[in-house]
This record gives sequence, C-alpha cells and structure tokens, in this order.
Amino acid sequence: MSVRRIVVTGVTKGLGRAMVDGFIAAGHQVAGCGRSADKIDQLHEQYGAPHRFDVVDVTNWHDVKHWAKSVNEQFGVPDLLINNAAIINESNPLWRVPVDEFSQMIDINIQGVFHIIKAFVPAMVERGEGVVINFSSGWGRSTSPEVGPYCATKYAIEGLTKSLAQELPEGMAAIPLGPGMIHTEMLEKCFADGANSAVKPNDWASYAVPFILSLGAEENGQSISIVK
Repeated sequence: MSVRRIVVTGVTKGLGRAMVDGFIAAGHQVAGCGRSADKIDQLHEQYGAPHRFDVVDVTNWHDVKHWAKSVNEQFGVPDLLINNAAIINESNPLWRVPVDEFSQMIDINIQGVFHIIKAFVPAMVERGEGVVINFSSGWGRSTSPEVGPYCATKYAIEGLTKSLAQELPEGMAAIPLGPGMIHTEMLEKCFADGANSAVKPNDWASYAVPFILSLGAEENGQSISIVK
C-alpha cells in the first residue's frame, strides 16, 4: 500500500474527526484543520508527526493561504484534499432566517471551500496528481423545507465541483461526495430526536474511509454518495 498525504478540513468533530482516525488507522498521513484550539490540541496529543493539526478559520483567506504554504512545504502536497467543514442553519422558513446566520453559512460552506481549493490545488495541478473531494449532501441534490440556506450552499458545492472537474488536467479528479445520513451535531440541529436512528460517525468511517480512498480519476465530476 502506498502512503497517501491527506488534507481534511473540519477535523475537530463529527465526520472530520472520524475520518482522521480512519485514515491514520489505514496507514496514511493526515494534515487537518479546525476552529477549536482545545480539540486541535487533543489531536496533537493523540497523533504526532508526520501528522499535523492546526487552528485555521477557512473563511479567512490570509490564514488558509499561510496554512497551505506551510503544509505543502513541511507535510507535502496532498494526494487527497477533502473539504468537509460546514455548518447548517437553525430550521426556519427562509424569510425567518437571520441575515448573519445566512452570511456565515455562505462564508463557511462555499467561500471556505473556495479558499482551500485556491490554496492547495495549484501545487496539485503542477504535480499533475490528486483528488479533490468536496462534501455535498442529499440536500445538494434535493430539497426540504426550513433548510433552504443549507440546500443552497450544497447545490453550490455541486456546481463548483463539477466545473472544477472540467478544469483539472487528465489524471486528477474533483468529486462532490454525499456522505449519507450520519448522527452528528448538524443532524441533531435539524432532526432533533430523529438523529438517533442514524449511523454514528465512527461506524460510518469504517466503510466510508475505504470508499473515499478508492475514488480517483475515473470518478471525476460525478456526483457520488456513500452507501453502506
């Protein structure tokens, strides 16, 4: 097995945290970022070099640019780049969604993904290898009431990723990936007690991590969902 260098955003909880454990257990090297300093410290304590974890706000281009430069130089250009960081709105009809909440979702779910791509993909293109996975959602391909802002951001991820796929050189891939329904804080926010019936992140990672690692140039531009 060849060891892959994997960069993941939003690693301090939920799917991001579960993927870190899964990728490292599979023998790969992970560089991750998140906003919680305490949880980043915990990752540092659990996993030493060659893995690295940093406090980064993906909405801040200056922070992302400098983090990517450091990662590329010290960790290495990623073989797999995963945009996982995202938030969901409080369930509300669109006209009742607070302006600040809507803006924050656009900043994290769309602009944050753009920042990470802009910072990391040039070196990947120069090398001519690599896979970019942008986490989408079933709500990026269908809709439900009271999650309009989240649907809008994930529809945007679908379009952004498919366009990127047409721009990458042969041998690379950009894939909008739907992770499925997992019991995370985000699911609790919109489904409350109904979230308990969903698979837990670590159980999800047991089949999602191998599936993610199997994706390559043949899947470029395809809307794909993880199914157990």
